[in-house]
Amino acid sequence: MPSNLALLEQLRWKKFPVLDDGFVCLVDAMGDDEAIVQAARVSYGEGTRRVSDDRTLIRYLLRHQHTTPFEMVEVKLLVRVPMDCWRQWIRHRMASTNEYSTRYSVAIDAAQTTPPDGWRLQAAGNRQGSEGVLDEQLGADLTAEEVEFQKQSRAMYQRRLALGVAREQARKDLPLSTYTEAYWKIDLHNLLHFLALRMDVHAQQEIRQYAQAIGQKIVQPLFPTVWEAFVDYRLDAMHLTRLDREVIARLVQSNSIPATEDAFLAAQDPSWASLTRCRERDECRAKLVQLGILQTQV
Repeated sequence: MPSNLALLEQLRWKKFPVLDDGFVCLVDAMGDDEAIVQAARVSYGEGTRRVSDDRTLIRYLLRHQHTTPFEMVEVKLLVRVPMDCWRQWIRHRMASTNEYSTRYSVAIDAAQTTPPDGWRLQAAGNRQGSEGVLDEQLGADLTAEEVEFQKQSRAMYQRRLALGVAREQARKDLPLSTYTEAYWKIDLHNLLHFLALRMDVHAQQEIRQYAQAIGQKIVQPLFPTVWEAFVDYRLDAMHLTRLDREVIARLVQSNSIPATEDAFLAAQDPSWASLTRCRERDECRAKLVQLGILQTQV
């Protein structure tokens, strides 16, 4: 395997494409798996005998949610992302950001276009989510409308600039699908938190694609031991609440595993029973299905 320095040079400024015209790109990184171990072991004092190998220590730190050793490592990225997606991204405040300014420069001449088979339907049980897709023929009509709108809005923007309108005002009617670029520098602890949230299946599809590119193309090769632990303890892990555990305990006590839907409802937390719709109950149900404790409904 190449040394960390050689790997860093291989990855630096390499653009990994996302969506139709976006990308993520590593600008620089400070530290590696070894730097995390070094930061953790300083607590023991110089000369203390190492009682565990680096992999074991990193896995312990991540499993028990120690944070400061991972904060000793930083990653700086350049990203090109649609503005609507960037609005979600920028909510993660534990990072240093410098975005392309359309007050100083002409807006990037690119906008994200939705493919005909990519128009998602509003989820019935989740106000901020989607499920299923629109018929592709109807989707083709929406895509054609979208392309025409983007062309018209860009032409209007260019006309304003040509007439001498200030860039800060000319930009105001550009669509949120317009791409922006930004430098984004973040420590590894907060980057892993970002990835855990945005690689989750419940995250919006567009930002999930960016998170997957960052995680799999940049973080995984630079920090392989951390990534292995992150997948095991965060990304592919499951959190059981007190209420979840008590539901499982009641099912065990009633000898109802694998459980039917009726058995699950009988064992549910009393606070859920009177609710017609209950997201916490739905989440518990999904966990039990994943664990093989609850039979899937046919």
